[in-house]
Amino acid sequence: MNLSKTFILLLLATPALAQEGAKDFQYRVEMAGTVSSGTYAPLWLTANRFGMESEKPNSGYLRAGLEWHRQLRRGWRIDAGLDLAGGVKQTSDFWIQQAYADISWKMLTLSIGSKERMGFPLEKNSELTSGWMAEGPNMRPIPQVRAEIKDYLSIPGTRNWVAFKGHLAYGSFTDSYWQKDFCGVNQTYTKNALYHSKSLMFRLGNKEKLPVEFEFGLFMATQFGGDQYQKLPDGTSQLTVDMPDGVKAYWHAFFPTAGGSDTPAGEQVNVEGNMLGSWNFALNYYWGDWKIRATLDHYFEDHSQMFWEYGRWKDGQLGIELYLPKNKWVSAVLWEGISTKDSSGPILYDGFWGSFSDLQMSGGDSYYNNYIYKAWQHYGQGIGNPLLVGPAYNADGSIAFKSNRMKAQHVGISGQPSDEWKWRILASYARHWGTYEAPFDKVRKQFSSMAEVTYLPQWAQGWSVSATFGMDRGNYLGNSTGGMITIRKTGGLGK
Repeated sequence: MNLSKTFILLLLATPALAQEGAKDFQYRVEMAGTVSSGTYAPLWLTANRFGMESEKPNSGYLRAGLEWHRQLRRGWRIDAGLDLAGGVKQTSDFWIQQAYADISWKMLTLSIGSKERMGFPLEKNSELTSGWMAEGPNMRPIPQVRAEIKDYLSIPGTRNWVAFKGHLAYGSFTDSYWQKDFCGVNQTYTKNALYHSKSLMFRLGNKEKLPVEFEFGLFMATQFGGDQYQKLPDGTSQLTVDMPDGVKAYWHAFFPTAGGSDTPAGEQVNVEGNMLGSWNFALNYYWGDWKIRATLDHYFEDHSQMFWEYGRWKDGQLGIELYLPKNKWVSAVLWEGISTKDSSGPILYDGFWGSFSDLQMSGGDSYYNNYIYKAWQHYGQGIGNPLLVGPAYNADGSIAFKSNRMKAQHVGISGQPSDEWKWRILASYARHWGTYEAPFDKVRKQFSSMAEVTYLPQWAQGWSVSATFGMDRGNYLGNSTGGMITIRKTGGLGK
């Protein structure tokens, strides 16, 4: 009842606030409901929605937000937003989805708070892609302080032939209480873990002169600081690992180096914290109104596979995107091939071999898992590609990825027949081998699909209704068939 009152007040207040600055305020009100069979909802009804949808078969949410934008003199700009949500069969009954303030000067932005950011270094078709390997929109936003150049900035003197973009961020995971509640008896979880990420991307080419562009760069992220606890049978917890969180820890996150004597032995021979990232490449070709884009998203953990240590890069995501000229039915087609099966090989030893201190044997990277921070996740959903499903799907309360060795094929198609109608279809087929430490007894196979139609009535500006059908078949997540209805109203008064 209190949640309902909160939303009623917010809905009534939103238009009134918008009237205060007709050119500055934008509001958004949204509700969605999912009904499905099976143990879990179809994957594509849940994935890549910034943690707004639940993996449970039947769920729903209400959401209302307000944004404020103000353009100032001399290239300065301020943007701020507050977005509240609540629902049933969700990770939380009520939560703050977004609360942020951005201060920008020309193309440089300082962003503070929790925000649904789509500025991942390697741009992909966000409506059709299966996701990003290192970090994407699959989980609830992580609050952070972030300095960034979101769009490519031409380097002076290059005549637009060389441009760059990048970011630097520090933040904090906010799911400590969720981890404690979800964690099974005698399992471990993490509290107060910190977050760091950075990226640098370059673009070579000037499509006004030559219809080819090449993009390349690096994204890196780290979980650091915080404490690990073990949940005891009586419901209490005991401290098992206390990681440093002082100034030196922030430096070790920025420049990955071995931990000191105040860290576990594994951190002293490797790097402090859970470090991971991706090399990103893209080749764009423009032909009139056509565009073809090929991408490579190569994932790595620690130093393994970061610099060709084991021959060619074997894991990552290869994608091809095709954008057609204005078409009544099909506007974009995407294909992606994904592999995480190698994981630097099956060797489970990671340390110094014999008396040769300069010889290191590494392998069995166990992508997205970590012995201190448990998993590269936030509120149970994986931060990387959602075809590697996160801990929220674990019935035993373990905060880990049960299968991080996978090969998958993914396709997506979208179109917009008119200004009032648009549609998209996603389909994925994945094979799972489990992990090197706990392989499956047989290869698990899973097919996941989704078809969505969105109606944007011209007679009701700002309103939209999306009807989504999902179907999963396989012996990993199981069989599930269901649907979701999403109703959304956006606008800004006075325009």
